[in-house]
Amino acid sequence: MPDTATPFFEYAPAPESRSIVDIKPSYGLFVDGEFVDGHGRSFKTISPSTEEVLAEVAEADEADVDLAVKAARRAYTRVWSRMPGSERAKYLFRIARIIQERGRELAVLESIDNGKPIKESRDVDVPTVAAHFFYYAGWADKLDHAGLGADPRPHGVAGQVIPWNFPLLMLAWKVAPALAAGNTVVLKPAETTPLTALLFAEICQQADLPPGVVNIVTGAGATGQAIVAHPDVDKVAFTGSTEVGKAIARTVAGTRKKVTLELGGKAANIVFDDAPVDQAVEGIVNGIFFNQGHVCCAGSRLLVQENVADEVLERLKRRMSTLRMGDPLDKNTDIGAINSGEQLKRIRELSEVGDAEGAERWEVACDLPTKGFWFPPTIFTGVSQAHRIAREEIFGPVLSVLTFRTPHEAVEKANNTPYGLSAGVWSDKGSRILWMANHLRAGVVWANTFNKFDPTSPFGGYKESGYGREGGLPGLAAYLKGADA
Repeated sequence: MPDTATPFFEYAPAPESRSIVDIKPSYGLFVDGEFVDGHGRSFKTISPSTEEVLAEVAEADEADVDLAVKAARRAYTRVWSRMPGSERAKYLFRIARIIQERGRELAVLESIDNGKPIKESRDVDVPTVAAHFFYYAGWADKLDHAGLGADPRPHGVAGQVIPWNFPLLMLAWKVAPALAAGNTVVLKPAETTPLTALLFAEICQQADLPPGVVNIVTGAGATGQAIVAHPDVDKVAFTGSTEVGKAIARTVAGTRKKVTLELGGKAANIVFDDAPVDQAVEGIVNGIFFNQGHVCCAGSRLLVQENVADEVLERLKRRMSTLRMGDPLDKNTDIGAINSGEQLKRIRELSEVGDAEGAERWEVACDLPTKGFWFPPTIFTGVSQAHRIAREEIFGPVLSVLTFRTPHEAVEKANNTPYGLSAGVWSDKGSRILWMANHLRAGVVWANTFNKFDPTSPFGGYKESGYGREGGLPGLAAYLKGADA
C-alpha cells in the first residue's frame, strides 16, 4: 500500500457512541400507534461490520399486514383525510424537529445496522431526512395552489416498501409526501435494516401522530408482497431491485392501484479532457464509493476521454489509496462494511466474472478482518461494453472504466444500458454539458458533481430504472388523485 494510505482499523466501536442508542433485544410491529407482536417468526438483524446480533425483530404475516392496512384505512377515513392541510403540516413540522433533535441517535443506529460510515449518516442522511419532512410540511396546506388540479385529493392508503441502502432516507422520501397529501401509510423496511424505521415509529409516538396514520410492518419479501397485493391499498411505492420491481408491476397490473417504482441503475460518469481533473476525481470517488457503492444511481461506469484517461486513472488510484476503511462509527472512516453476506457474495461473484472476461483489476491493498462483510474499493480497466461488469448492477464499491473519443461516442456508450436512472458530466464547457444532458437517457444528470440531492428536486428514471418521480412537486403529485406525477 502507498505511503499516503491509511491502514485498516479494527472495529472497536466507541462506548460513548453506542451508549446514546437504546437497542432493545426484541422489536414488534408498529400498528395503530402501538408496538404489537407479529404472528410470524422473528428474525435477527445484525451489524454488518461485526456480525453481532443487534436485535430480534418480528416478522409480519398476511394477517399482520391486514391489521396494519385496516388501521391505516380507519385513520384515513376518520381523521387524516378530514384534517385541514395546515393541521397535517404541524405534525410534519413536529416530526422534522424531533428528527433533528434525535439526529445523533438516528445516525449512530443507522451506521450500526447498515454498515455505512457515521459521517455519511450524520452529515448526509439525517439532515436530508429532516429536510424532506420540512419541505413537504410546507406543501400540506397549499395543495389547491400547486397546479395539481382543481381539487387534488389523496389516494387513501399507501403501501411502501423501502431498501436497505438508505433505510431512513428512503422512508422520508416516501412517508413525508404521502402524509402531506393526506394519505396514511403502511411501510415495510428491508429485513437487514429495520431499526431506524422502528425508531421512527417512536418519533411518531413522540409527535402525537394520530394512531394508524403511520404503520410499520417488518419482514422479508413475503411481507412486502402482502402489502403490494392487499386489495385495500390504493398506492404502491417501491425502491429496490429491477427484478422485484417487475414482479410488483405484474401484481398490480389490472388493478386500480397507482404505482411508483424506483429501481436499479448503471450510471455513466463521463469525464471530458477539459474537465478539472482533481474535482472530477473527487466526483468519481463520491459517485461509486459513497455508501460502499450501495447506491442505485452510483456512477459505476466511468467513461473518460481517451487522451486524458491515463492521467485520470493515475490520480484516481492515488486518491483511492488514501480512503480509510474500517469502523463505521469512526468519524474518519470513508468506506464502511457491505450490508450483508448475500450482497458481498454477489459483489465477489461479479468481480470474478470481470477477471474471467479479461478486465484488469486494481484494488486498494488492505487487510480485511475475519468478521463482518468487507470489500476493498476496486476498479476494472480494459472493460468493453460487452463485459457483464459494464452491464449489470454490482451494487458495491466496484468501478468499470471505459474510454471514448467524441461526445457522440460518449452518449452512445452511456445510453447502451437497460437502465436510465442517472448520469454525470464533467466538462469546463457549459454548452457541452447541456448538449450531453439533452441526449443522455437518464432521469437525473449531474453537471460537475455527483450524488447531490435536494428535497425540492424530483428523482427517478427511465427504462428498467422504473417510472414515476420522488422528491419535489412531482413526488407530491404521485400521492394525489388526478395529478400528473
